Amino acid sequence: MSAELHVTRERADAIAAPPASARLRRYARPALGLLLPLGLALFWELWVWLGYSNGRLVPPPTKIFATVMELAKSGELTRHITATVSRVAAGFGLGVVAGTVLGAISGYWGLARQLLDPTVQALRAIPSIAWVPLFILWLGIFETSKIALIAVGVFFPVYLGVMGAILAVDRKIVEVGRIFRLSGPAMIRRILLPAVLPAYVVALRVGLGLGWMFVVAAEFMGASEGLGYLLIDGQQLGKPAQIVAAIVIFAILGKTTDWLIEVATAPLLRWQDAFGRQSGAA
Repeated sequence: MSAELHVTRERADAIAAPPASARLRRYARPALGLLLPLGLALFWELWVWLGYSNGRLVPPPTKIFATVMELAKSGELTRHITATVSRVAAGFGLGVVAGTVLGAISGYWGLARQLLDPTVQALRAIPSIAWVPLFILWLGIFETSKIALIAVGVFFPVYLGVMGAILAVDRKIVEVGRIFRLSGPAMIRRILLPAVLPAYVVALRVGLGLGWMFVVAAEFMGASEGLGYLLIDGQQLGKPAQIVAAIVIFAILGKTTDWLIEVATAPLLRWQDAFGRQSGAA
């Protein structure tokens, strides 16, 4: 009897445990995204090493890495990254709150949409640089104007994403909620929120990307620290390695924060039976 029980347990463990190839694919899949940038970096390093380019205007990866390590040893890199990340975090938070609230109001209430949306769409067409002199005049040249500019960049995609997602909710689902006599808060919690959440996550990711773009314009406004300051400093002093290093750090930080949003919201989207989820698990 014990032998049969032992065999049964072994079979159950074999069924429950994923095969080694599946585990290998799961761990190797994130590494696939590194193939292209690493391949391009290796190609350019060899191109410069073989003498086909002097690497002065576009430095090779080894020189960029040496520049990053030099900034890190001096403590400047930590100071600049901290300043930029804190600005993006503050601007992103303000932009998300304002975009979510106004987008939800415009999407749920037709009269508010008719009043607000034309003005918001007109403001959305204004280039980001056009806000810079106005924010400096209104808010000064210090942190407040920089955070406000980043918040403006984050606001518009979040607003459009929330409003568009609410307007795209299937009318039949809403009618089902009314048939079951759901109250207003229950309708939002059980019907609208799950339907809007996938598009909302996409809007957050787009808004975060624009936040990283707008922080460069914000740090051009007389900043004395930040990755945008490193760009300007590298341009004025003729340091292309410093410019490229700042751009690479921007890319790494942007991808890391985007991944954090994706991981944080993944448990909320497990109910989706989407094609992308199936193909990603294949």
